[in-house]
Amino acid sequence: MVQVALSPEVWAAQQFIECELGDLRRNKTLVKVATHMAIRPDGTTPVQTENWSVCKSAYRLFNEEDVTFQEIARPHYELTRAITSGPVKLLISDTTELDFGAHRKVEGLGPTGNGGGRGFFLHSCLMLDAKSGAVEGMAGQRLFYRRKRTGKKPSGDVRRKSPDRESAVWGNLVDDVGLPPEGVRWIHLCDRGADDYEVFCRILRNNGDFVIRAAHLNRKVMTSQGERQPLEQYLRSLRARSTLDVDVPLSRKHPARRAHCQLRFGPIQMPRPRIRTDWMREHAPQTPIPLWVIEVREVNVPKGVAGLHWVLYVSFPIKSVPQARTAIGYYRRRPTIEDFHKGLKTGCRAEQPQYQTALALERVTAVNCVIAVRLLQIKTIAQETPDRPAKEVVPPAWLSVLKQVRPRLRDPITVRDFLRQLAGLGGHLGRKGDGEPGWITIWRGMHSLLLILRGYDLAARKKSG
Repeated sequence: MVQVALSPEVWAAQQFIECELGDLRRNKTLVKVATHMAIRPDGTTPVQTENWSVCKSAYRLFNEEDVTFQEIARPHYELTRAITSGPVKLLISDTTELDFGAHRKVEGLGPTGNGGGRGFFLHSCLMLDAKSGAVEGMAGQRLFYRRKRTGKKPSGDVRRKSPDRESAVWGNLVDDVGLPPEGVRWIHLCDRGADDYEVFCRILRNNGDFVIRAAHLNRKVMTSQGERQPLEQYLRSLRARSTLDVDVPLSRKHPARRAHCQLRFGPIQMPRPRIRTDWMREHAPQTPIPLWVIEVREVNVPKGVAGLHWVLYVSFPIKSVPQARTAIGYYRRRPTIEDFHKGLKTGCRAEQPQYQTALALERVTAVNCVIAVRLLQIKTIAQETPDRPAKEVVPPAWLSVLKQVRPRLRDPITVRDFLRQLAGLGGHLGRKGDGEPGWITIWRGMHSLLLILRGYDLAARKKSG
């Protein structure tokens, strides 16, 4: 189980004291500012810092040239990648955009959305334990800007060969993350944006495996007999090997439902594409890449609903139904990174800071990313081992104070008990039909508890003094 440093001061020191910001005093300032940000992740800088001295230090820090997005987050990435507990880790990658508004006067932002917004894009790689689903941390990130379109749009062939194409971020981040520690297996999980031959090659060159959702079903692949045919044609030739049920969450387009699906799988070989980047000419293998493909297709689809259909490229052998179910189980962990994005934008309100340059916003975002991981770990900690004694995870003073303000809390206190009562301070009612607490109530409860603890500490000092 991931050990989350619930104390903001301890957590901030763990995550940021090893940064190289050109001056040790800046590290200490960063730890202090990050502590305040973790206590009130949804606040603006003045609200978070509470006094002009700390607020001024934060403004000065985030406007320093030597302070960068990558250097602020680097120690966290290194701590995450060094984890060796558990033999298999899932590395989930995805991109989100941070839009700071079209009408704000911020120097250096680029276009977002359909071109009407202004901000930047963040491509992240989140590490999970494959068995428990525990969030280990962020293994790496890349921040990039979309260029404003000028002139005629280049042809598809030119875009696919360009090293500056947006899709290149998938493979570049794979190289940034690099090789797994000895004795640990990394499996990269990606959605359709990573359906790219170069991405496949880069993962394999870094001794990794992958489960990547196919985006182009008209792509030509080779069968085990050496026949070249479109992927969708090959899938039609496979017989159904089993069935499985997939819970489809509520969305704007359809209600929540349980999709009954057929399962197919088989081996393929992925030939080198006709259009090759400079990287592929130098590094791609001359022979086709052996892969396996899994298809999950919903049957008896309700009227008016688009049926669930996943086609997954898998780099490791899928020769049996249990092996196929294991790979699908890995892929079903992929939405965890969407929870991270939600934590970043909702829990940390990452699009609200009122800094006047894109570089300053990058630096604030770096701290918010590490805080969002912390929020995600706190949110999911009860799901991993809900019956674990809370005293193994939570500081004794926190439990003592929480028992006083939440009288119904009785020993023995489990991790799940603690988080539900913590969420109760944030407005979660805890009724049978309310379900588990979400982002907002947990961090509101955390903020309330930290304020109460501060009051207890001040009272104790006054009494002893």
